[in-house]
Amino acid sequence: MAMIHVNRGATSLGAFPEEQIREGIRAGRFVGSDLGWKEGMANWRPLSQFAEFSEDFAPALKVGAAPPQTPTPPATLVTSAGPKTAAVTPGSGLPWDRRHLKGLFSAFIETLQMVLTRPADAFTAMSREGGLGEPLLYGLIGGSFGYIFYLLFLLFMPSLAFVGSNRHNAIAGMFGVSVGVFVGIILIPIALTIGIFIAAAIFHVCLMIVGGAKQAFETTFRVVCFSIGSTYPLIIIPFCGSFIAGIWNLALHCIGLARAHETDTGRAVLAVFLPLIVCCGVSVVCIMLFGGIGALMQHSNQ
Repeated sequence: MAMIHVNRGATSLGAFPEEQIREGIRAGRFVGSDLGWKEGMANWRPLSQFAEFSEDFAPALKVGAAPPQTPTPPATLVTSAGPKTAAVTPGSGLPWDRRHLKGLFSAFIETLQMVLTRPADAFTAMSREGGLGEPLLYGLIGGSFGYIFYLLFLLFMPSLAFVGSNRHNAIAGMFGVSVGVFVGIILIPIALTIGIFIAAAIFHVCLMIVGGAKQAFETTFRVVCFSIGSTYPLIIIPFCGSFIAGIWNLALHCIGLARAHETDTGRAVLAVFLPLIVCCGVSVVCIMLFGGIGALMQHSNQ
């Protein structure tokens, strides 16, 4: 479903599916002067000029019809550090959704900063739907950056051993490193894509089991993509980058599932750790089972 980006003046209201905008027009949340843009359009134009919304704006143009009310913006708190937004509109979209205006690099950095420093606001603002491609691209960019850096570190550190050795060994070592890097760069995005889909499926099933799945699978998929894409670049931190990325990734999954699915944090945390709990339980059962079999066999041999 094509998403339509809506601006009011210089303020972005977010990206919405056509039906949600139609409902917003009828409820007075969107007005005819709001600017809209979707893929394939050369320029922004007022919503009142969209053919698909002409019937929705028609009642407001009749004589005697009450003009649509302008929605009240979120309240702001004024502190010594300046004004601070007190509320985030659910589903209004992340900076990544507006990368055609901000540019790919700026949109990625802004989204990364928002997810890492204000995860509750980020996953509240995250669009619940709009396709799998855009969030997957974000996850692949951030995830591949972290993994490729880690791969280069692992591959080039051993190559330092060839320094001072004979020329043939040095050339052979560097050739092996180059081949390893090339293969890794190809396989990492593929492995990440498979891993993201598997992780999203597992988390969504677990969320359904604990009764916290209030949205579709796509919402869970988006949480996983933005969590991975934002935390995996932390792998570049020396010595403890992988540990920090792993812990913060779990925390973002808990916060993201709770906010995006509008469920309580306890259910989200249980859904994230349920696979680990199940694996540990199965391992304990297997150890006890094989231990009992071993004891019986030893007893029968005596």
